[in-house]
This record gives sequence, structure tokens and C-alpha cells, in this order.
Amino acid sequence: MHDRRDGLFFILPEALEDSCAGHALFLRDELEHRLPQALVANRNALGRPPNQMSKWTRVLGSETFLACRSGLECLMSAPRLTQFATAAGCAAKLRMSDLQRVIKEDPASRPARHDAVLVGYELSDDAAVVKLPGDDTRGLVMTTDFISPLVDDAFTFGAIAATNALSDVYAMGGLPLYALNIVAFPEGELPLDVLSQIMNGAAHACSSVGVPIVGGHTVRNPDLKFGLAVTGEVQLDQVLSNDLAQAGQALVLSKALGVGIIGTAIKRGLATSSQAEAAIASMCRMNDVALRVARRHGVTSATDVTGFGLCLHLSNILFGSRLRARIDLAALPLLPGALELAAQGVVPGGSRANLETVQPRLRGVTDAPDHLLRTVLACDAQTSGGLLLCVPKANAQAALLDLRETGHTAAVVGELLPPTPEAPVGTIELM
Repeated sequence: MHDRRDGLFFILPEALEDSCAGHALFLRDELEHRLPQALVANRNALGRPPNQMSKWTRVLGSETFLACRSGLECLMSAPRLTQFATAAGCAAKLRMSDLQRVIKEDPASRPARHDAVLVGYELSDDAAVVKLPGDDTRGLVMTTDFISPLVDDAFTFGAIAATNALSDVYAMGGLPLYALNIVAFPEGELPLDVLSQIMNGAAHACSSVGVPIVGGHTVRNPDLKFGLAVTGEVQLDQVLSNDLAQAGQALVLSKALGVGIIGTAIKRGLATSSQAEAAIASMCRMNDVALRVARRHGVTSATDVTGFGLCLHLSNILFGSRLRARIDLAALPLLPGALELAAQGVVPGGSRANLETVQPRLRGVTDAPDHLLRTVLACDAQTSGGLLLCVPKANAQAALLDLRETGHTAAVVGELLPPTPEAPVGTIELM
């Protein structure tokens, strides 16, 4: 069927028209193949549409045209948020090596130390811990985390960003109390309803663990970013900082790896619906239950695996506690499709940077394809990843069972060892 309205020429497939009761949806890719090139090239400069097309909103790169028997309308689909991100999720972080150089090598850039600060920047912990005035038993946990979108649904992006930010508090052994929104928004290119949905998603996630969002700050920016500044509390004798791991402990990971790779596949339009759904479900899972389980099994140190990947976040514990580690690559829990997508080269730049940074400290790397791919996954830049828990080896299997019974895709992935002259502090042996 052909239809012509005010000089705009649309080709309506009869099958779509019949099966959809007269409605035919054309996504951007289909438009580029089916509409005249002049129209496609200038679709963002069509000006005010005619009356029968009054439901028009301009969102760059996300047009959906709806044709129907009663008249032709140009409607907009939900915008693809990933088009407003140069790097997705926590993969947008600065390289760890660059960050360490700025903070540790330039004295002028170091945060000021204070007697009330119990955990600061020195050992790259997930959050700061400071004493409460007049209280020798409790401390405040303070963190800030914001990310760019790695999914296209605004509500889901907000929920992921909030879950990711709250995780830093759980990684320190604390309980989040209050949060503030942090927003960078491409005003004029996205409708404000998108921001409303993002903030609603964040509020929903926070309310699920009793955390109110009490304010925030916004700026205009070409790249969309959202996150939270979070304040929590922790009992001072229960802080899980990077310097409290012990040789002989097992390493238990509470979530599957591969979020960075799946997120890149989503951005490129390569992820299947089942792959995307599994990754989103993982990113939306709070780490509160994992922390409670770990407490029951004697955890002494923990970190959440986010933008620096498993190996580099583990490295922070190794340097903090003066240890080395052994990782069983075959035991790593992986999201569906992550290994196959990595084999196709669908790997974010942040993951490649992580591997490059940690490679000098890796031992046992082989040329076997499966081994190499799993090494990439061990460095994959996660967003809202799981907790890496240091627990007594005798308790590891019981902790694993409890985590799996509460719905976590958990695994015992390695062990902590004392350093040797041949394998100094920070060495990670891959098996």
C-alpha cells in the first residue's frame, strides 16, 4: 500500500497493516531503507508537520513513524538513551592507572586528611568512612556514583544507576540512609519526561531498601548522566575495608560477570532480548541481601565489582591487605551470551583498558581461546555488579549455598594467598 500526505511518501507493507489493525511502525533503520533519501537526510528539519501529524516531538536519532487508516501521524518512540552516551555505564570511568597517578603522585590533588576519617582515598576503597561526632561505635559512609546510560529505557536506567550507587555503601559493610540525585541532561535534545522517568526509576529502587532521595543537583550537558550521592552508616567494628582481607580466605562473587559486554551489545543493537533482560535483572538486584548473607559467614573485607572489573577491584584488596590471589577462570559466573559476544569482539573500551592496566600483574595467561576470553571477562567493566567477598575458606560453600538460595548467580572464584618473592603483593594467578 502507498500513501501520500503533504509531500511525504510512505510505503506501508500490507502484512504489517493487516496484522496490526491498520498500524505500521517503522523504526529508524527501516526508514532509511524505505523512504526517499532526501526525506531521510532531512527528517530532523521537516519543520512543523501538518495538522494530521500534530503529535510530533523532535528527538535526534529516535524517530518512529506511525501510519494508520484514519490518517497519517508522525509519532516518536521512546528515545534511545544509549545514543546520548559516548561510553556506557561504569565503562566510562577514567583508567585506574590515570586516576592513581593524579591522586597519589600529585600531592596538591590529594584530598585532605582529618582525624575523623577512618577510611579515605589511600587504599581505593568503595566509599569513605568517617566517625560520627560523640559516637565511638558508628560511622558515616559517604559515596558518589553516577553513570551514563547502557540501556534505552529511562525508568530502568534510573533504577540501575541508583542500585549501582547504593552498592558502594553495602560494599563497605554499611546501610544506606539518604541520597541526592546527580543529573547531567541534554536539554533540548531529550524531552523532560525522560528525566522524570529516570528519577522515578531511581526513587523506586531506593524506596525498595528504605532510602529516601532528599534533593539533588542538575546541569545541562550533551552526554546524559545520572547517579546519586549517598550517605549511610556502619558499625565501626563491621567496616569491610580493603585492608582487612586475610591469607587463606576464599573469594566469593555474588553476581555474574559480563555486564560491560552485554551493555556494549545493547548499544550496538547486537544483544538478544534474553541477553539484555538477564543483564538488566542483574544490574537491578541490590547488594543488601548479599551483604547480610556474607555477614553470617564471617566476611572481613569486600568490594563491589564495577567499572574496573573483577581483577582491578580485587587488586585494591590485594594491595590494601598485602596479599596475592588465585582466580579460577572456569568458575567465573557469566551472564548469558557474554562469552560469545566477547568472542565476536564486542568488548567496551573500559574493559580493554582494565586488562591493559592489570596485565603486568597477571600470571598464568595462556593463548587458549577460552582462557583468553575468560580473562577478558575477568576484566570486564561492570555496572552495578556483585560483591566480591573475602570469607573463611571453611565457610565458602555454605555462603555460596545461601547466596544461590536467595537468587544470586554466585560462585567461589578463587582464594587469597600470602605473597612470595616470585609472586609479590598484587599478583593474580589465573587458572
